[in-house]
Amino acid sequence: MSGSYRDLEAGGANKNNMAPIRNSNRNYYYAAPTTSTTASHLYHSETTWTSWLVPIFVLANSLVFIVAMYINDCPNKNSAIPVRGHCVARFLGRFSFQPLSENPLFGPSSITLTKMGALQWDSVVNHHQGWRLITCIWLHAGVIHLAANMLSLVFIGIRLEQQFGFVRIGIIYLLSGFGGSVLSSLFIRNNISVGASGALFGLLGAMLSELITNWTIYTNKAAALVSLLVIIVINLAIGILPHVDNFAHIGGFLTGFLLGFIFLPRPQYGWLEQQRLPSGVRFKSKYKAYQYALWLISLVLLIVGLLIALVMLFRGDNGYDHCHWCHYLTCVPTSKWKCNDS
Repeated sequence: MSGSYRDLEAGGANKNNMAPIRNSNRNYYYAAPTTSTTASHLYHSETTWTSWLVPIFVLANSLVFIVAMYINDCPNKNSAIPVRGHCVARFLGRFSFQPLSENPLFGPSSITLTKMGALQWDSVVNHHQGWRLITCIWLHAGVIHLAANMLSLVFIGIRLEQQFGFVRIGIIYLLSGFGGSVLSSLFIRNNISVGASGALFGLLGAMLSELITNWTIYTNKAAALVSLLVIIVINLAIGILPHVDNFAHIGGFLTGFLLGFIFLPRPQYGWLEQQRLPSGVRFKSKYKAYQYALWLISLVLLIVGLLIALVMLFRGDNGYDHCHWCHYLTCVPTSKWKCNDS
């Protein structure tokens, strides 16, 4: 059995690629740095929200990691989790990390992650543990993995929550993570997967669709669009390296992209300012016609896409049977490495 770690880094700094984490019978891999960009509004919205949900998400992820380390209990020789090598930072007691040869991200074992709800195809489909599609979003492979994802969440999520509120951003985050898990399960059967990068890519996708649907109310929109597209392409390109669960990234991004059209359209400038207009001048619609069209199309695509993917997943379909070239989306073989399930 093998596993994958998903992560995402924000704030303008890229992290170095890392080699796969291996032990005797499991592989781990992770992904994808990013940064955020923005454009200036022609007007300020009436409400500026205080960000509290994103900090709670950060706290929740951190607490779950602490619990995972407590359960892992690397120094316990009577534990059912085999340890090959010496635990790292043994002064931490039962919170010490697995040997670096097994997990160089400074975290628990794959067995612990599986017990706590890591995404695993066999468990989801054959053992009816669909809850793993959600729980895997809150698990992280190690301190490095956790720190990278939480920095990304802070840089991307807080600004979005301040602009659009906790309800919409919370829905986008959770549904994007779910969408990433569903697509990952359709294609990856022999790996476990943990991490919040599907949800984070969803926020990135929502930023793109928000820019598109509110195009007319931005100023330096062309520069923002180019910057955002470059960031997205770079991050998805990193996902084609071996041991990277790029399907979780793609699924999260597509889900968030559609949700952005649904939840993040802004009213027309004149609609917000209509109280200052003469009494006989009023806008008939809060949103432009193309915003309504994008809203409807995105809602239909999202519902149909998730339903089809879930039916295929729980029916046991293999995504590669329907898309033979899709393996290139998550790994491109070179002279340096090969791409296979192990």
